[in-house]
Amino acid sequence: MLLLNEIPFSKEEIDLHIKNEWIEETPGLSRGSGGWLCHRCDNRISRFYKRFPCVSCGRNCVYCRKCLMMGRVSECTSFYRWIGPPLKWNTDSCLQWEGQLSAGQEAASEAVVAAVRDKKELLVWAVCGAGKTEVLFSGISEALKLGQRICIATPRTDVVLELVPRIKKVFPSILVTALYGGSDDRHQSSPLTISTTHQLLRFQHAFDTIIVDEVDAFPYTFDESLQWAVKKAAKPKAARIYLTATPSKKWQNECRFGKREFIKIPVRFHRKPLPLPKFVWCGNWQKRIEKSRLPYNVLHWAEKRVKQGKQALIFLPHIEFMKRSLPIFKKLHPAIEAVHAEDSLRREKVERMRAGKTPILLTTTILERGVTFSNIDVAVLGAEDDIFTEAALVQIAGRVGRSSVYPAGDVTFFHYGRTKAMIQALLHIDGMNKEAREAGQFDE
Repeated sequence: MLLLNEIPFSKEEIDLHIKNEWIEETPGLSRGSGGWLCHRCDNRISRFYKRFPCVSCGRNCVYCRKCLMMGRVSECTSFYRWIGPPLKWNTDSCLQWEGQLSAGQEAASEAVVAAVRDKKELLVWAVCGAGKTEVLFSGISEALKLGQRICIATPRTDVVLELVPRIKKVFPSILVTALYGGSDDRHQSSPLTISTTHQLLRFQHAFDTIIVDEVDAFPYTFDESLQWAVKKAAKPKAARIYLTATPSKKWQNECRFGKREFIKIPVRFHRKPLPLPKFVWCGNWQKRIEKSRLPYNVLHWAEKRVKQGKQALIFLPHIEFMKRSLPIFKKLHPAIEAVHAEDSLRREKVERMRAGKTPILLTTTILERGVTFSNIDVAVLGAEDDIFTEAALVQIAGRVGRSSVYPAGDVTFFHYGRTKAMIQALLHIDGMNKEAREAGQFDE
């Protein structure tokens, strides 16, 4: 469902298709007894509605501020949606992958295929580095054979950029569309779409199979409009598959008591244990940064990696502290960089890190998931900060040891006081290792 100015065709052509019942026109906003309702983001909160002098209708028009970044939806605008004959794509002999799945991956892959066939809901609960993407291949292939339209959605652009080349490589004959803010594919239709959850606000009943990767990630878990977008983008009877290493406590309880269909992969694809984090006290690190200094043990940790030629990620809780500490770290090596969500060079910096040109990359939680570096160590400076939840810390620890060539590494949480989240993250990782060990799934 698109606004008129988002469609690259004339109004006359669109009106003709409406007359032929190939395009459906619906209002952008509607008003009921409960107030205004936005039909793109499902916003019902009155403070997100304002009036503006509208050029189109010449009145003071009401518009929705909640999804304004995607184009203004006002009371005089309409959405347009294709309801004509479904598009046909050639999806024969599409999957080209010769890799080997582990026993855990194979079981999960079969469960995904079954969910696609039966159009059911499924949670794939897999440790960081279990190879969740490979688990999807057979399910995607099955959906394509059935003539279905598939979407892989994720809350973060970084994950979209990571997934697109991997999916294109194993489905080389399939047109794959990548949708994120600033994407060049926004006017393209394809049997396989990889999208941020934000972009799904533009769809309605479009996908037969919808896969949500990193379903616990911010902002998806905190923004009900994104959850609404996923629901709206799927057809009424569609397969819904969710992937995460850190499901919410609510979902964990639903799994435990048989209220949610799920399959668990407690071991990484290379059958080695998850690295356990070490807790290291570093004193009042904020005051030291304010004085243009770093805690000695943090500086020693970074210096050791530079001398060893071992790449590392160092996570900080806030952009301001990251910016103030960067000049101190750069004294160890001039190529050390910092990246955050609003960084215009974010993509280039991640690529330099991946190419081995950056010895240490300082980052906010933006890189806690969805990106893979073959051989790194990880540190968290200020692990006691509220932003580092159990899920965030588990995901951060999961950046280490993801390669079969380098299955181990160092994870250090530098802190000014242990928190419940830190302890829960340690227990979470240790619990997964114990579960895999008891099932005889480790090659130790």
